[in-house]
Amino acid sequence: MDANKLFGMALQLGPEWKVIRSELSAVDHTLKIWLDFREGHRFPCPECGRPSPAHDTVEKRWRHMNFWQYKTELVARVPRVDCPEHGVRLAEVPWARPGSGFTLMMEAVIRMLSQEMPVSQVAEMLKEQDTRLWRILEHYVEKAYRKEDWSGVKRILVDETSSKRGHRYVTAVTDADSRKLLFLVEGKGKETLEAFAKEMREHGADPEQIELICRWT
Repeated sequence: MDANKLFGMALQLGPEWKVIRSELSAVDHTLKIWLDFREGHRFPCPECGRPSPAHDTVEKRWRHMNFWQYKTELVARVPRVDCPEHGVRLAEVPWARPGSGFTLMMEAVIRMLSQEMPVSQVAEMLKEQDTRLWRILEHYVEKAYRKEDWSGVKRILVDETSSKRGHRYVTAVTDADSRKLLFLVEGKGKETLEAFAKEMREHGADPEQIELICRWT
């Protein structure tokens, strides 16, 4: 079996994608893998899912988890599809989420390592900038936060804390029963509680369900 087929199987690309070239550098300890889509394949419009032909292509790159301890990068000619309804849109790829410079498998590795050690150490281990890793973690934290159900929250603790010698306040809202932090926002007073009430509706809850508010200032 040649290297292209081997990498294609390892990456689980799907029938519409193929590995066309790979390059291993012993000098800088890197592996680059070039991908291309099969001619004539129609990709779903990212807006409506309608299968649409390729209009043109854009080169994209993603950091992938290491092969044989070699820092691995995927390089692909990604089609921009021409949807009759939504016009030209960049097609989504199966190995990475839109807008990310990392593959899904690499993001999973980063999330796993970040649970066990500081992000700065993860960045040093992977030879990546910690700011890039923080963007990944923020994405998944925000995604998990948006799925939280607050319909059972009845009592809350509100703590207004000065973060810089009395000139800057941060308000934290905690579930009094579970002690789980629900909401953190800059500022204090009525505006922060109004912001929390608005956020409750985004989590399947109604501000009227709150039975008790304990507030520290």
